[in-house]
Amino acid sequence: MFTVLTFRDLISGRRRGPVAGVLRGLLRLAEGPYTWEVRRRNQAFDTGRRTAEHVGVPVVSVGNLTLGGTGKTPLVVWLAQWFCRRGVRVALISRGYRASPGELNDEGRELEQKLPDVPHLQNPDRVAAAQKAVQELGAEVILLDDGFQHRRLARDLDIVLIDALEPFGFEHVFPRGTLREPLDEIRRAHIVVLSRADMVCEAERMRIRRIVERYAPSIAWASCNHVPQSLLSSGGAMQPIEALVGQRVAAFCGIGNPAGFRHTLTQCGCEVAVWREFPDHHSYSAADLVELAHWTSTSDASLAVCTHKDLVKIAADSLGGKPLRAVRVGMELMEGRCEIELQLSTLLEGRKLPTRISA
Repeated sequence: MFTVLTFRDLISGRRRGPVAGVLRGLLRLAEGPYTWEVRRRNQAFDTGRRTAEHVGVPVVSVGNLTLGGTGKTPLVVWLAQWFCRRGVRVALISRGYRASPGELNDEGRELEQKLPDVPHLQNPDRVAAAQKAVQELGAEVILLDDGFQHRRLARDLDIVLIDALEPFGFEHVFPRGTLREPLDEIRRAHIVVLSRADMVCEAERMRIRRIVERYAPSIAWASCNHVPQSLLSSGGAMQPIEALVGQRVAAFCGIGNPAGFRHTLTQCGCEVAVWREFPDHHSYSAADLVELAHWTSTSDASLAVCTHKDLVKIAADSLGGKPLRAVRVGMELMEGRCEIELQLSTLLEGRKLPTRISA
């Protein structure tokens, strides 16, 4: 069966042989028309033939150039908390990929738990969602999650994340690679944040930066890593992250970059006894949970662990008779914090919004 995981094996070149070569050739043929359509749409906005809609308050977009996870959620949380500490009413807007009608999707439920006082509106029509947030909820700043390619909503600040582990989508636009648009479109961004920067060496970080600056010489640069903070049960109970030290775990996830989660577990000092990967935004069926329970129970792991994004969909405190816990992850800026805060402060001052620092 052709899955997201086999697709990535194919486009990355990990899958070898003549059949794989032919398939990559076919995907390369399809890349051309897709790229042409993306450029045509971008040029319509760039030349003013299509115009973005303003909603009367500053809009900060957090996005990426590639499909899959680049670690946007911890940055969105950091930004929302930054505004909240200054007394600015902020609202989150996102498309709500794979959300059931009237409900938040997995990322939305995760953000709701991390930011209980920040309203989150999910709607494929993000302009309408932003207008509702301003007019009905009194939002003074809009945080647009996964918004770099959504150009209908005008934004004042574009922040783009690049994953240090897989920075440029295998150097091809979808479907031959995982770039959502050609790399030179990075010039539209104001700030680039290299995520999971601690997972590569300094030489690789500089290589990635040089490539970005080739297309956007004056772009602001920052880098961050993802720091495990605590263990979380489905019921909301927390344990120190140190509880994982020395434990053997059955680990699984359905996120865009499973390697990032596995690295996080290494940081926690535990040993991965067994490992499973699911596609990003995977909806765990009853059959999946039965299989996972058997998989966990027959391993020699002392507990099962997953990401927060997975736990909100499973909603169970145990799996296969063993405790199930999510690893809560936060963001730590390695460099560029002053530049990011300067641009955020300038944005608020330019709009004459309050800058009340709360305790």
